[in-house]
Amino acid sequence: MYIRKAAERGQVDLGWLQSQHSFSFGHYYDERFMGHGPLRVINQDVVQPAGGFSEHGHANMEIISYVLNGELAHKDSEGNESVIRPGDVQKMTAGTGIRHSEFNHSKQNTVQFLQIWVVPNKMNVAPGYVQKHFSALLTPAQAPTLIFSEQGEGESLPVYQDVNVLAGQLADDTTWDYANQAGRIGWLQVVSGSATVNGETVSAGDGVAFGAGEAAQVASSKDLHILYFDMPAK
Repeated sequence: MYIRKAAERGQVDLGWLQSQHSFSFGHYYDERFMGHGPLRVINQDVVQPAGGFSEHGHANMEIISYVLNGELAHKDSEGNESVIRPGDVQKMTAGTGIRHSEFNHSKQNTVQFLQIWVVPNKMNVAPGYVQKHFSALLTPAQAPTLIFSEQGEGESLPVYQDVNVLAGQLADDTTWDYANQAGRIGWLQVVSGSATVNGETVSAGDGVAFGAGEAAQVASSKDLHILYFDMPAK
């Protein structure tokens, strides 16, 4: 296990955008942090009112937007248009190629969201878009909610990778245990709050990498909001 501290992330300030990169991205490069298994990007973005990313293209990537506060407007070349708010989960399959734009839907308030990229296990599929509201993400619980899985298990959305993504707020002083199976690794991203993870203190913006088969115990939580990625080691 190792902890990627929030303050050590790559920093970008473009005026309209403040972004913190857990892994190498764009002009930020660190050969020690190129991703974790198929998890390639976790950017925490804050976009100023009416600011945003103009139309640009992607291919062969699963791109997830997870809004923390505010409203994020999405539009793509497949004809999809939506506004993503807290509690909403959105994924764009770039596949053979797609163009999209993302803008702050508000002219008064910032929007803060996590941009997450997962390398797919199937290449050159048809582009796609899915979005769903999970009310469970908005209230503290004893365990996070499964929001993505390869087969769309339960209420989760499907993703082109053998990955389980769990998210949510944990009730204060909750202890949550997750046992990674042999050959599978994990990544825990702390959205907000604090906790101890396997005895180590973590707080907002920290990421925790788990080796193959290594269990995760999240305890002594306080105002904690997390995402957890359960993934194949290879």
